[in-house]
Amino acid sequence: MKEEQVILVNENNEQIGTMPKLEAHEKAVLHRAFSVFVFNDKEELLLQQRAASKYHSPLLWTNTCCSHQRVGESNIEAGKRRLFEEMGFVTELKEVFSFIYKAPFDNGLTEHELDHVMIGAYNENPKINPEEVQSFKWMTLDAVKKDIEQQPEVYTAWFKIIFKEYYQRLTK
Repeated sequence: MKEEQVILVNENNEQIGTMPKLEAHEKAVLHRAFSVFVFNDKEELLLQQRAASKYHSPLLWTNTCCSHQRVGESNIEAGKRRLFEEMGFVTELKEVFSFIYKAPFDNGLTEHELDHVMIGAYNENPKINPEEVQSFKWMTLDAVKKDIEQQPEVYTAWFKIIFKEYYQRLTK
């Protein structure tokens, strides 16, 4: 199976090439990514626990889903694709902001991403893909914030950065 390619970008989100995903993470090269936050009517965020088989950050909690756009794919199309692949449902998504972050992992890899953050609404439990997701839970933003403060080690490095950015921008 051919390794997935990521879209390399500059700070202005202009595409400057592609690179295999693992190589981009080894070299910490800036690339395009997205993060999806899905909420229910109780204003709870759907979190996922990454599958034990993931090559980095296994069994850590993170946002509803996140990944990388494919060449020719819009941010919304990519978000919907990955939401279905990981969580087993599709919903309308809206892009709310984008920003650049860098997050090193314990295994020597680094996420250096121009992340497009999207939100959606859904009121049922997901039908998780066990190859991608171990478990899920719904939590209010305040509960997530408190839990990250109390036990940061159970959350992915990127989620802690993205959540802080999201919380500061959208909960004022």
